[in-house]
Amino acid sequence: MAIILPLLTSAQDKPIINATISGKVVDSRTNDLIIGASVVIKGTTNGASTDANGEFSLITGQKLPFTLVISYVGYQKKEVVINTNKVEISIEESTNELSDVVVTSRRRQESIQDIPIPIAVISGAKAEDAGAFNPNRLKELIPSVQLYSSNGRNTTLNIRGLGSSFGLTNDGIDPGVGFYVDGVYYARPAATAIDFVDVDRIEVLRGPQGTLFGKNTTAGAFNITTRAPSFTPGATFETSYGNLNYIQAKASITGPISKTLAARVSFSGTQRDGTIFNTTTLKPTNSLNNLGFRAQLLYTPSENVNITFAGDNARQRPDGNATVVAGVVTTKRAAYRQFNAIIADLGYKLPTTNPFDRITDADSPWRVNNDFGGASINVDAKIGKGTLTSTTAWRYWIWDPSNDRDFIGLPVLTKSQGNSRHDQWTQEIRYAGQFSERLSGVFGVFLIDQLLTSDPVQTEESGSAQWRFSQSSTSALWKTPGLFDGFGTKTTSRLKTLGAAVFSQVDWSITEKLHLLPGLRFNYDKKDVDYKRETYGGLQTTDPALLALKNGVYTNQAFNFSVNENNLSGQVTLAYKPTKSLNVFATYANSYKPVGVNLGGLPTANGAVLIDLAKVKPEFVTHYEIGVKTRPTSQTSLNVTIYNTEIKDYQTQVQTAEVGVNRGYLANAEKVRVKGVEVDGSIRVGSHFTFNGAVSYTDGKYVSFKNAPVPLEETGGESAFKDVSGGDLPGISKWAGSLGGEFSTAGKFMTLKGNYFIALDSYARTTFSSSASPSKFLNIEGYNIVNGRIGFRASNGLSVLIWGRNILNKDYFEQLLPAAGNAGHYAAVLGDPATYGVTLRFTF
Repeated sequence: MAIILPLLTSAQDKPIINATISGKVVDSRTNDLIIGASVVIKGTTNGASTDANGEFSLITGQKLPFTLVISYVGYQKKEVVINTNKVEISIEESTNELSDVVVTSRRRQESIQDIPIPIAVISGAKAEDAGAFNPNRLKELIPSVQLYSSNGRNTTLNIRGLGSSFGLTNDGIDPGVGFYVDGVYYARPAATAIDFVDVDRIEVLRGPQGTLFGKNTTAGAFNITTRAPSFTPGATFETSYGNLNYIQAKASITGPISKTLAARVSFSGTQRDGTIFNTTTLKPTNSLNNLGFRAQLLYTPSENVNITFAGDNARQRPDGNATVVAGVVTTKRAAYRQFNAIIADLGYKLPTTNPFDRITDADSPWRVNNDFGGASINVDAKIGKGTLTSTTAWRYWIWDPSNDRDFIGLPVLTKSQGNSRHDQWTQEIRYAGQFSERLSGVFGVFLIDQLLTSDPVQTEESGSAQWRFSQSSTSALWKTPGLFDGFGTKTTSRLKTLGAAVFSQVDWSITEKLHLLPGLRFNYDKKDVDYKRETYGGLQTTDPALLALKNGVYTNQAFNFSVNENNLSGQVTLAYKPTKSLNVFATYANSYKPVGVNLGGLPTANGAVLIDLAKVKPEFVTHYEIGVKTRPTSQTSLNVTIYNTEIKDYQTQVQTAEVGVNRGYLANAEKVRVKGVEVDGSIRVGSHFTFNGAVSYTDGKYVSFKNAPVPLEETGGESAFKDVSGGDLPGISKWAGSLGGEFSTAGKFMTLKGNYFIALDSYARTTFSSSASPSKFLNIEGYNIVNGRIGFRASNGLSVLIWGRNILNKDYFEQLLPAAGNAGHYAAVLGDPATYGVTLRFTF
C-alpha cells in the first residue's frame, strides 16, 4: 500500500468530467426492460450488468464521447457511441447469434473467443440455477475439472488430472491449481469445500498460468468474481426447499451510502439431512450445515480510483463426513491377517455388504468444524493507458475434526483429529494496460507469508481392537491386556512459508492478425518446518518385546529444517487470428511447484524412521498446447485444444500399510505425463433453444515411478514397494463430458410477463483409478448423472424453478479409500442420491 499511495495521489490530480454514466437497456420491439445485459466501455475493463429495472451505472475516468458495447443472450450485440451521461439503449432480438462471453482473466475485459487460453466460464446465475453452489458441483459443468472431497481438509482440486496429489491431503505441499476470489489467492484446498457467496462468474483457465497470476499455477486457475457494490440500490433474495429437509437461503443487498461510497452485504446458508444412516448413533450422518457471509465497501475518491474493502466468513458444521465400507480385498498377508478372519475373531459383522444401502456403524464421534475467512483491500487506479492494482489480504483457516479412520464399528482407531490453523498474508501489485500501439500486457509482484500450525496438537489414538488388526505374528504377546488401549500420538508442527515472485506477460501485435505473447516469472520460496510427534498411553511397560510391538504401531518422530529455493519459469504463445471467427494459438510453458514437506507422519524401515522422506522435491513442469477457437456461424462456437504436459519429480500422496501414517505420505514419482484433447462448443437454434457441450480425452501415466508402495491387494508380499511405471495416474477418466440445453419462450405467469424455461444438464465419465499405486480393486466404474430444472423468470425480477439433481438416482462412487493399516477393507465416498426441490428468487 505504501508503494501505491503516491501513484494514487497523482491519479487524483486531474478530475475527469462526465465520469458517471447511467441508463437502461430495453427490447427494441416491445420496449420491455432487459435484465442482466452486459454493458462494457469498449477497450477498457469497466463494465456492469443491468439490474432488475433494466438499469446500469458506470463510474469511469474517460471523457465523453466513448463507445458502449451491449450484449445479452438472444439479442444482437450492439455498439453505441455515448455523448451524454444518461442514456436509453434498445437492442434487437436475434435468432442468428450467440451471446458474447466477456472475461477479465488477462486483466482486461475481452471476449472469451479472443483469448489464446483454453478457458471455461460459468456465470453465477447459471451456477445457481444448476444447483452448483460450491466448486465440487462445478465439475459436472466443466469435464476437465476433477474435485474429490472426503471432508473439508481432504479436498483435491485438479485440472486435467494435475494440481494436487490425489487422496487424503497433506498440508505440506502447495496446490497446483490457483484459487482466486476477487484477486485474492486462497492457499488451502479447504477453500474449495466452501459454498459460493454472491458470485458473478467463475472463470476456469486450463494449463500453467504463472505469468498472469500472483501465485504460481502449474495446472490452471479458478478466477472467481463476486458481484460488486453498486451505487444503484438493489437486492436479491432467494430461498430453496427440497427433499432430505433441504433448506437454502441467500440474500444480497447493495446501494449507495454517500456519493463516493457504496456497499454490498451478502449471506448464504445451506442445511440438509444426512444421506448415510449410522446404526451406532441411530441417526443420519453426512448432513449439510453451511453458513457464509460477505461484506464489501466500494470507495471512489475520484473518477480514476476505486478502492474496495471486503471481508468474509464461512463455516461448516455438518454431522460428520462418513464413508461406507465398499469392499474387502484379499491381501498377500497370512490367512489370520485377512480382514474377514480378523473381524470373525473379534465377533464383529459388517452392517451391510452393499455400500449403496448407505449404512455405516462408525463408532467414533464425528466432528467436522471448518472455518474460513479473511479481509482484503483492493485498489484500482487508472494511470496513463493502464490500471495499477494493489491487492492486500489476510486469510485464515481453522480445521477442528474428529474422524473414524477404521471405517467400521470396532474400536480400532478411536481418534483421528488433525487439528490445524492456517494464516496467510498476501500482497500483489500489478500494472496492466496498453503500453504502445502494438504492445500491451501486465507486470506484477507478489508476496505470500503463511503460517500453518497444529491447533494445538494433532491426535491419533488406538482402541481395544487395534491389537488384532496390527497383529503380525502368532506370538501370545499381542493379546497382552491393555497393550494398545488408548495408545496414540500427539503431534505438534509449525510450517512457516515465505514466497515472492515477479511476473509479467506482454501481448505484442506483430501484425493486426499475428500476436506474440511471451511471459516470464521469477519465484523465491522459503520454508521452515518444526515437526514433533510423541507417543502416549497404552500399557506402561519396560518389556523390550512389548515395546517393540507398540513401536510397530506408533513411533516418536521429530525433524526440523529450513529450505529456500528460487526458480525462473515462463511461457510463450503465438496467436494467429486471420478472421473474426477463427483464433489459432500455440503455447510452450514451463512451470514449478515448490518443495513439499511431510506433515502427516513418516514411514519406517526396520524400526528406523525414514527422515529422508521429510522433504519432497519440487515439481518441474513442461507443457505444450495447440488450440483453435472458432465461430463457424453466428449461431455456433467450437473450440479444440490439444496438449501434452510432463512433470519431473511429481509430488504424489501414497498409502502405506503403517497405521502410524494412516493418511499416507508424500513422495516423488520420477516423471509423469498427461496428454489429451478437449472440445467444447455452443449452439443457438432460433430464439428459443440453446445447447452447450464439452468433452475431454485425458491420458495420464506414470512415466517412471520405480519405488511406489504396493497397492492394497499386494500388501504383505515380498516387497513393500513396486515399480508402477506405465500405470494410470489416479483420479483421471480417459473420457469425460458434459451436455446441456435450455428451451425458453416468452409468456405470462398470472399477470407477470417473462420467460418460461426448461433445461437439462448431463455429466458422464469413464472408469478411473482411486489409488496412487494402480490397483485392480480400487478402480471406480464410469457413471452418468442428469440434472434438470423447469421454471419461469419474470421481467420484474421474480423467478421460480423446480429442480432435480441426479434425477435418475444413479448410484456411484466418488472415491475409494483403503483403511489405515491395509487390513483389506476399503471405504467409499458416495455420490449424492436423487435430490429435488423448488427455488424462489426475487431481484430488484
